[in-house]
Formats: sequence, C-alpha cells, structure tokens
Amino acid sequence: MGPCRRPRPPRGPAAPLPVTVNPAEKETAVIPSMTTSAPITPLSPTKQRIARHIVDGVTTNRDLATATGLSADTIRQYVRDIRESVHCPPRSKPQVFVHLLLGTGQVAPPTTDRPAPELNAEQQQLLKAVAEHSTPRDIALAAKIAPADLRSALDELIAETGAADVTQLVVLAHAWGLLGARPTGTVQSEAVQ
Repeated sequence: MGPCRRPRPPRGPAAPLPVTVNPAEKETAVIPSMTTSAPITPLSPTKQRIARHIVDGVTTNRDLATATGLSADTIRQYVRDIRESVHCPPRSKPQVFVHLLLGTGQVAPPTTDRPAPELNAEQQQLLKAVAEHSTPRDIALAAKIAPADLRSALDELIAETGAADVTQLVVLAHAWGLLGARPTGTVQSEAVQ
C-alpha cells in the first residue's frame, strides 16, 4: 500500500477562489445574485399562455387548469418547466417567479392606466428586494431595513402604489418601467430622466 495522499485543491477556471473578509465588513450580509449566465429557453405558445395567466394573478394549479382547459398534472409539469426555463428556484415566492417571467421577456409587461408613483430611494430598494427575494429575512437584508420593520414598510409601499399584494406590485412596477427598465446598478442623471 502506498502512502495516504491529501487531495489536491481543484485548479482552473472552476476552482473556487479563496475569500478574504475585511473585519469592518463582517456585519454586511452578502446576498446571492438571482442572475445567471445560462441562456433563457424560449417558451412554447402553450407555456407562454400559462405564464401570462400567472402574471395576471392566476397562481394555483387548479385555477390555471380551469383557465387553460388543461389537466392539473399537465399544468404542474408546465409550471415546473417554465420555472426551469427562467432559472427560477422551485420554492421561490410568486412575485419572484413573475419578476423573472417579465424581466427575461418571456411575458410582455402589461399596460396600465395608473400613473407611476414617485418612490424614494428606500422604497425603490425595497421594491427590488421584494422582486428578487422570497424570504422576509432576505428581503429585509437586501432592502437594508430591520426585519422587524419589513411588514410596515411593505404595507406602506403597497398602499402607495395601489397594488393588491406583492405580486401585483411587481407586475405594476414592470408596467411602469421601475423594474427591468435599466440594468441593475445604473443610475441616470436628472437631465436624462
């Protein structure tokens, strides 16, 4: 028998890089990005129709089956396929799924007669956090607010926009161009706006 060898760390582009943490930044949580570099698979016409119903607020498999005339089992599989095509995790909340459907262009944003509200920077940050995260803790961290203050801040945002719930809030935000209109992190000057 030969001597025991310690496994060598992986090399090449897939090898994880060592991470050093600045002690001053230890308190800052790192939120994983919802974006992926994998291509988005275009939806078939039937799956586009189902996705449109989801964006319009029909969320249960039973209601989707009734609206489309398909069986609940077929709907379940199609919803799974649609989630996979937009790289949406299976347990994410409906507003995240809707945001991905609209943000990837699989479903065109609806039109609305409602004027876009004037949101302050904190409300815009909360809107983005709600669209990209499913758990209250992750939403609060991304919005940079205390978890205890999340519910009241979210209720205020929903009331200000006139949305019925967070999923409709995300749909309206896409219709107004508040989500997905510009790449993340870009800021326009006042003269351009």
